[in-house]
Amino acid sequence: MQSLSQSPTDPAFVQDPYPFYERARATGPLFHWDDYGMICTTSAAVTGAIFRDRRFGREVPPEKSRPIPAHLKPFYAVEAHSMLELEPPHHTRLRGLVLRAFTSRRIAALGPEIAEVTHSLIDRFPSGEFDLLKAFATHLPVIIICRLLGVPEERGDDLLAWSNAMVGMYQARRTRKTEEAAVAATEAFVAFMRAYVEERRHRPADDLITSLIAAEMEGEKLSTDELITTCILLLNAGHEATVHTLGNGVMALLENGFGANVLGSDSVEATVEEILRHDPPLHMFTRHAYEDIEIGGHLFRRGDEVGLLLGAANRDPNVWDDPQRFDPSRPVKPNHAFGAGLHFCVGAPLARLELQIALPILFDRCPSLRLTAPPRYANLYHFHGLDRLMVQP
Repeated sequence: MQSLSQSPTDPAFVQDPYPFYERARATGPLFHWDDYGMICTTSAAVTGAIFRDRRFGREVPPEKSRPIPAHLKPFYAVEAHSMLELEPPHHTRLRGLVLRAFTSRRIAALGPEIAEVTHSLIDRFPSGEFDLLKAFATHLPVIIICRLLGVPEERGDDLLAWSNAMVGMYQARRTRKTEEAAVAATEAFVAFMRAYVEERRHRPADDLITSLIAAEMEGEKLSTDELITTCILLLNAGHEATVHTLGNGVMALLENGFGANVLGSDSVEATVEEILRHDPPLHMFTRHAYEDIEIGGHLFRRGDEVGLLLGAANRDPNVWDDPQRFDPSRPVKPNHAFGAGLHFCVGAPLARLELQIALPILFDRCPSLRLTAPPRYANLYHFHGLDRLMVQP
């Protein structure tokens, strides 16, 4: 197995990580990423296999766990209740209860509201050059999740700020300053959500918080701490992924000369899947080996951590022809933008619905939409999204 060096905060890598992925892929399905001190995947097959293999998981084996620094304890106290970080049986119970409230029917019912919010945001577009991320992509998902949860939309800016600060804990450029900002955001977010959970316990409403409170499975319900963490997770994970995918998707469509012609009722689902495949919003997810296991020609020892490179897996030439090319007419195949297996993103159906509704409306309302400056990615890795997207309607 070869070792490769590549700083994830290097400006050239931030703007285009795919050449490095191809260099790594040429060495085999696994390589050692020196900057992380970790083995990482390049192939779709190995990435998918590890996602689905229960001998790998998110929880750190006890003998590999490290003490949590005092200044980070408030953040990890919330993470301790996140189904994203748990394994069975805790994950099974928590995810089962959440899915009893976060149903496909409830998600589908949001369709008209997604359309209404999309039109409302477009109505406020300026006539000249503007940043589509700030005017559109950052607002749509947070407004929808506010309506879904049942919290005031006017607090959307606070929710955005808290979300952005908290996900800083998962970015390669993490510093003590970003850690402190994440903790402050966590404490503010918890206080905000605790007030609304308690209010809904006494005054139920037709919203997701109320449904989460009522969800019951084999006599068990979610605790208040689990409810709060779940609401924070739904906002943070759902918002980050959808914002990045909207921006990356609009950029890909405009740069490649596509528009409403690939966003019709018979083609929009395939176009959205190609957007997710071609430039996913999250590029790395990690797992820990729970026993000695050989996969991809390498023997992982219990406790070893492996980085699953979703951006590399989604451009595997063994799965997709000419994978570097953005092609909305490409036959749809499963990709790893939302993960796979036990931890497949619970918010994926909502993210897909937002994209499938918002993008056709945007290009129908703005048929002359064009880029006015080269798009620029933000220094967010493991996330992958734009810093700005300057356009003219």
